[in-house]
Amino acid sequence: MSESTITRRGFLKQGAVAAAAAGTVGGLISYDAWSKAYAAADSQQEVKKVHSLCNSCSSKCGFTAHVKNGRVGTMTGDDEHPYCEGTLCARGYGYAAVAYSEDRLTHPLKRIGEGEFEAISWDDALTEIGDKIKAIVAQDGPEALALIMDPRPSGSYYTKRFMAALGSPNTYTHGVACNLAKTSGMTQALGAGDFTSDVANSKMVIFIGRSYADGLRPGSLHSLQKGYQNGSHIVMIDPRMNNSCTYATEWIPIRPATDLALILAMANVLVAEDLYDHDYVDNYTVGFEDWASRLPEYTPEWAEEKTGIPADTIVRLAREMAAAAPQASIEQGWRAATGCSHQNSGETARAICLFNTLLGCWGVEGGAYFPPSVSVGKLEDPRFAAPPKVEAKIAGSKEYPLAVGSMGVATHAVQQAGEGNIKGLIFYQSNCVGGYSNPAQLAEWTKAADLSVAIDVQMTETCKACQYVLPDTSYLERLEVPEFVGGKIPVVALRDRVLEKIHPETRPVDEIFTGLAKACGVGQYFDFTVDELADAQLKTVGLSLAQLQEEGIHAFSEKAWKPQLKTEWKTKSGKVEFTSEACEKAGFTPSPTWVEPLVMPKEGQFRLVGGKQTIHTHTQTANIAPLMEISKQYSLERPWLNAGVAKQMGIEDGDEIEISSEMFTGRTRVKVTERIEPTSLYLPSHYGRMIPEQHVSYNVGLSQMDFVPFHIEPGYGGTMAQEVIVTIKKVGA
Repeated sequence: MSESTITRRGFLKQGAVAAAAAGTVGGLISYDAWSKAYAAADSQQEVKKVHSLCNSCSSKCGFTAHVKNGRVGTMTGDDEHPYCEGTLCARGYGYAAVAYSEDRLTHPLKRIGEGEFEAISWDDALTEIGDKIKAIVAQDGPEALALIMDPRPSGSYYTKRFMAALGSPNTYTHGVACNLAKTSGMTQALGAGDFTSDVANSKMVIFIGRSYADGLRPGSLHSLQKGYQNGSHIVMIDPRMNNSCTYATEWIPIRPATDLALILAMANVLVAEDLYDHDYVDNYTVGFEDWASRLPEYTPEWAEEKTGIPADTIVRLAREMAAAAPQASIEQGWRAATGCSHQNSGETARAICLFNTLLGCWGVEGGAYFPPSVSVGKLEDPRFAAPPKVEAKIAGSKEYPLAVGSMGVATHAVQQAGEGNIKGLIFYQSNCVGGYSNPAQLAEWTKAADLSVAIDVQMTETCKACQYVLPDTSYLERLEVPEFVGGKIPVVALRDRVLEKIHPETRPVDEIFTGLAKACGVGQYFDFTVDELADAQLKTVGLSLAQLQEEGIHAFSEKAWKPQLKTEWKTKSGKVEFTSEACEKAGFTPSPTWVEPLVMPKEGQFRLVGGKQTIHTHTQTANIAPLMEISKQYSLERPWLNAGVAKQMGIEDGDEIEISSEMFTGRTRVKVTERIEPTSLYLPSHYGRMIPEQHVSYNVGLSQMDFVPFHIEPGYGGTMAQEVIVTIKKVGA
């Protein structure tokens, strides 16, 4: 936290006893000061090994930290964790620096003016927030409260329990800006929102806007490498030539927002040429006839006009997939084509599931499968009994009926705050304002709420818009509840305390929400410590906290995935559903058909597309010094422009360009490359942080979201982050 943001009056008011003892300036403990404080420690002290989970993204890969003299020396990925398989990505190593960041939030803060905060005590912060929450509940009911979080082990548990104790159904995840449409569309077809392609054993896999090498899980990249080495035909369909193309047989550029057209045309070929799995479709699906009757209009020639992919290529891909089946599949996507990017993202996800069904690939080796998992059993101790069930539905469920309720449409909740229907907003490790949609609009609505609270490690755009900011510990300084992870061999993993608390006035998530609950009069639901809760949860699967602290990862080998044709589904019919009553009620056709994108570029215009890089995960890693240093060294913040287009426009690599949408205009240097199709401008999703308290990332590059209008995908609720048209021009031309 920048000393320039905490007023001198506020800092002196709360005192600086612990900070002064550690050699701080204005409430900050610098890394140098912290390091020197430990420099005189016994250099021969034994190295301690502590197991934990990464926090640079939602995957939470397992690692072992080697700690000496209270400092992290090395980190090694845990072999048994299915997401990393012994390897951490660059984010995982770099993000550990957050614990020592000069920009750490160190004290509770209260806004006293536009962009100005004063430090207050925890007692004052909790009392004031608690009083305001009780007043909102008394006047408008608990439905007038909403909480938005980026799911983490303890965060997921404590936030949901806190809101349920208050009687509010409004707990949202970051899915609206990540995978909401994907999960919701797949649920309509399969009754479940996630599957995994068995790439290592496949004969052919098509990736649509998904890049293992750019994010998120090293274990997935290992699978891709094995598939490539085993001779699998791996096809990357993406507007840009992403880093996973190193292990691809071919890269096929596609116009953004037209992936649905490609899938419909390939399905057309399978059905028209009788190349689909009749036995599977006849026995384990319903509604196929409806989709089959709609497919004839979606010819490869029609799709060529939409996608820019030659018709004969579309036919070839469909035939090759049929020949490779059932050891073939289209891998699920995340943020790009199916996650939250377009007006047709949800229907694209549904169509992917149905195309895979035509291949009969579900559950077979080399096809697509649902990783088995293990979950917490019933806790007998009455202290852990759940609060009374909340009967009200989450806000947004009526407006976006296809959105999975456990994720919710977070941007709708913030919009409702702007309209006066939601009175209180709480954010836990969620930079909603900075990364979920147009930041200016979300900030305005957040500021309109009667109460707004952000809980985080560093000052973010969301923190800056809130009335209160509560300082969380870094992930290295806390124990959390166990994390159950699905995989070919499911595991339970633990985030343990790697470091002693660095800043005395920070608190871990469990203590923060326990304190808030007590201040709100519902503390009876939090009459336990996180250690007690973790131990009780683990005992339901035959383990203990002490045992898992020793092991770090416990594998349930007896639950390992065994390839077997999947014939039972968690849908209403118990089968794969080509048709959906819910989709029809929401305004879509019963089975997937073409849905036009919200906008399409005309001559001289470009669709602005985003995406991860190997060293960054949206805004969370932007202000991490080791990672941003790599970005600066290699100019990774630059947008990509097609080389042929650039030549026509008189733009050369490294030129400064001006990018404009209806919402925003910004300037930056450009990367001219053959690795992007001509109608797209790729802008990495993690740059453009615009608050000076983030000293590392401030004014580095441009923010994709600044250009995006606030809009929400009909039915499914996604952000539609790539439904934005921009123009570009060379500065000085």
